[in-house]
Amino acid sequence: MNRLFVVNKPIFVSSNRYMSYVKRKYKTKKVGFSGTLDPFATGCLIVATGQYTKLFQYLDKTPKSYSATLWLGANSASLDIENVDSISEVAPFEQEKIEEVLASLQGELSYYPPKYSAKKIGGRRAYEMARAGDDVALKPITSMIHEIKLLSYNHPFVHFEATVSEGTYIRSLGAVIADRLGIDATLSSLHRIHEGRFRFENEKALNPFEYLAIPRNTYTGDNNYLELGKKLSLDYFETKEDGTYLVETENFYSIIEITDGTITYKLNRLEKPKEL
Repeated sequence: MNRLFVVNKPIFVSSNRYMSYVKRKYKTKKVGFSGTLDPFATGCLIVATGQYTKLFQYLDKTPKSYSATLWLGANSASLDIENVDSISEVAPFEQEKIEEVLASLQGELSYYPPKYSAKKIGGRRAYEMARAGDDVALKPITSMIHEIKLLSYNHPFVHFEATVSEGTYIRSLGAVIADRLGIDATLSSLHRIHEGRFRFENEKALNPFEYLAIPRNTYTGDNNYLELGKKLSLDYFETKEDGTYLVETENFYSIIEITDGTITYKLNRLEKPKEL
């Protein structure tokens, strides 16, 4: 079964573990997901079965939007409620101050990823090193904060929404807010609203070929050559510029790459979705 859809991941279960439930529900063995959500996070998680698991890298998944709650005064090594080690009382802020700090984050933002993250350091995951008590030396990264706004402030909880580029760590965003307020704070909730045009809609089946970040190209030669994975000539393609393209035949889709006039297959004979 080939299927692409969005699930609403529940709280306190890892994205990987949730796939066991998805496998049982859809009676399939081959299931994959894109864009890991932390166990304490909820919301939009893109899932695919069968052949469509190969398409994740080509999907248009940006920008992404999240709603989050920042707990002022709480401290956690993992920057979330899973590892809170102390809670301090902090004086309430004027709402204008909270809004000012949030507004200062908009645009390009450089920061450090969380130590408890899947970033690799010398082949090891940062969270594995952190849990083992090893030194975690991460390099700063840069994200684009397209929009960030305050939804509500009920001290000591700041509820905000952020639209960001792919790869942004919202836990780190919370840490930056706390730093600019001059206090400890950690995320107490995190919900992913959408990834690009992907939103939770009761797990309805989606046509993945309408959600790709690559352009289409037209092949004018014999479709059998394409479907059988034979060597292709640039002369039979409408677009001849270097790039990665989706190509459609009567029965299948293929993804090809053009480099200096040479054509290589990235994926071939991808089945078209059944009528949705």
